[in-house]
Amino acid sequence: MERFALARVALTAQTLQSRLGIAELADCCASIDRVLWDDGAEGELYCLWGQFLVRRECLRGGVRFALPECPNALAWTLTETVDGSAVMIHCTIARHDPEPEFVESIETFVEDWRTGLERCFG
Repeated sequence: MERFALARVALTAQTLQSRLGIAELADCCASIDRVLWDDGAEGELYCLWGQFLVRRECLRGGVRFALPECPNALAWTLTETVDGSAVMIHCTIARHDPEPEFVESIETFVEDWRTGLERCFG
């Protein structure tokens, strides 16, 4: 299952990669309560689903975060759009038909990223 949103902020891939580390996750997304530790590529956070290991990787167009120990293999990417006018938020899980409450929480997560990016970088 996947969900998308567009944050109306013009950020380049380089800006996303340099300004969105694990340490900044709680500042940019209300669904992430706090980062417990961070070494740059890996850390631990507390979010609306509980406490999880998080990994960060730069990729073409932006940055990807993943919760590798999450039973749903949740991951999200933040990438610049082709025209550079927005940031695409793309969240996925490795489940075809999750419970409706979980789908709703993912939609909240994606929306929190949209509003958070617009607040932090708008």
